[in-house]
Amino acid sequence: MDRATPLNPLLPRAGVSKPEAVSPAAAAEAADAAHVAQATKAAVEFESFFISQMLKDMRSTTREMADEDSVFKDKVNQDMQDMADGLLSKQMAGQRAFGVADAILRQLLPAKITPGNT
Repeated sequence: MDRATPLNPLLPRAGVSKPEAVSPAAAAEAADAAHVAQATKAAVEFESFFISQMLKDMRSTTREMADEDSVFKDKVNQDMQDMADGLLSKQMAGQRAFGVADAILRQLLPAKITPGNT
């Protein structure tokens, strides 16, 4: 810590000006943007979860139908396949491949332009 920084955080620091007052409209716009960002993040995470569950069910069916000597029945490969499915679901959700996040955002934010839907 340099000598210009006071120990009391309530005291003004040297070289730092006071923040200017923010208008209520600007504050509301910033809060609205934060709300849209949080809603978008939640919708994309839900789409990732949805895709992950779908892949998990598909992989489970493939394992049940596979022969005993198949790579799909091998316990060593199962962990790696599950990890790959998780990564794939996150990637696909980030690209909005299934449109689940967009549908959720249309319901949560009907009056706003949803990101990625321009």
